Amino acid sequence: MRKTLTGLIAAAMTAALGTFALHAEPLAYPQKVVTLVTHSSPGGGSDVFLRELSKYLGKYIAATFVVENVQGGSGAKAVARVAAAPADGSVFYATTPTYIYTSLLSKPSATYKDLEPLVNMFADSEVIYTRADGPYKTLKDVIDKAKSERGRWGASNPASLERQAAEQLKRAAGVNAAIVTHEGGGDMMLNVLNGTLDIGIGEIQELRSQIEAGKVRLLATFNPQRIPEKPDVPTVKESGYDVSLVKFRGLAGPKGLPDDVTKVWDTAVKAVLEDPEYKKRYTEEVLVANFIPHAEYPAFITNFADTTEAFLKETGAVK
Repeated sequence: MRKTLTGLIAAAMTAALGTFALHAEPLAYPQKVVTLVTHSSPGGGSDVFLRELSKYLGKYIAATFVVENVQGGSGAKAVARVAAAPADGSVFYATTPTYIYTSLLSKPSATYKDLEPLVNMFADSEVIYTRADGPYKTLKDVIDKAKSERGRWGASNPASLERQAAEQLKRAAGVNAAIVTHEGGGDMMLNVLNGTLDIGIGEIQELRSQIEAGKVRLLATFNPQRIPEKPDVPTVKESGYDVSLVKFRGLAGPKGLPDDVTKVWDTAVKAVLEDPEYKKRYTEEVLVANFIPHAEYPAFITNFADTTEAFLKETGAVK
């Protein structure tokens, strides 16, 4: 009885604290307006991520959030825009593996090393998709086409995890499909739907409306395991090709972010990830919460960059 009573009290206190957190005043912040920059075109993965996130951040941080699309150079222009901004908490960049790949595969004016990782929020599933009324029912169908007629595969931009996923799949399957790159996932999806591309590689969040409309068929995921919300979609590895990748999503700012900014974001991001409304939304988008605080995020990014550079050197992409 005593254990039961203790458990009930603990549960009640947890619920009370949760209710308090949801209804507490937004945290004071040194900026009234915060610009969230992405290299994605409207409708692309990072664009969708930021626009959805911005609907909820105001409940936890006392500021207005706006999204700015800075396209060009496979993310190089967006990184340069943020690197040159004041380190006062007014401008941040949506981090994905793209800003690592762009830094390693080209010589941009600013690289990932010129930004300060702020916080990570999600792990994102990469999927292979095709038009629902097309000839491809399985990933094997796509590979067979690539063996006989080469084929055309889409990736969001030249220096993206999607592009590297396509290259790794080509290598694992022993085919030489043409990889057609775009400045954003929205543009690529149009070319999949009109039949210009056999497949595209992207995130479910940018495909959701087309999936619900029955316009797109998911063929496989690069996740190590099947996506819980899409249990019928096999992994690439299950399909016979030894490739597994997961995308990270977070934020970075100019170098030298002050403590009063980073502490607010650490607290607010933990809270927003537990927000019931936002949690419902990002779960529908098949995003998995993966909170990495400011103190740990730089090491995570450095490790990812080092691992990526080693792979690119092994494959001859960089020297």
